[in-house]
Amino acid sequence: MTTEGMEMTVESQEEMGPIDYLLVEWSGGLPDGEVAPYLIDLVDRGLIRILDLAFIAKDEDGNVAFLDIESVTDQVVELAVFEGAASRLLDDEDRASAGAVLAPGTAAALLVFENAWAGPFAAAVRRSGGELVASGRIPVQSMLAALDAAEAA
Repeated sequence: MTTEGMEMTVESQEEMGPIDYLLVEWSGGLPDGEVAPYLIDLVDRGLIRILDLAFIAKDEDGNVAFLDIESVTDQVVELAVFEGAASRLLDDEDRASAGAVLAPGTAAALLVFENAWAGPFAAAVRRSGGELVASGRIPVQSMLAALDAAEAA
């Protein structure tokens, strides 16, 4: 897996799926290599396309540092496949906002990705004159609570 093909043509933009972001925080420092194979698998299966991947650290005094991926891959070699994943969607303000929500003494990955699996559906919606007017997420905890309540009834 490489970051080749991340350039966007007009044709690929017409087939794009929804774009999401995640900010994942780890207490005590950067993640180990356990997460990388799962992320690589999602990309290799064409389910997502990584648009941006940034790393942020916040020390105990609340000072925020933005880490380049090369410094991260010194510790987590598996993430080296994502070197060059930069669409430039994330700017300094986005990184600063992400850093502001981190707890002191943590590190985080800020990931912007396309839901590539949804691209053909999204393109068909657009071609048919449709437009996404709302979107959201249901937290896992809410789903589990609803299932527990249904079982108890």
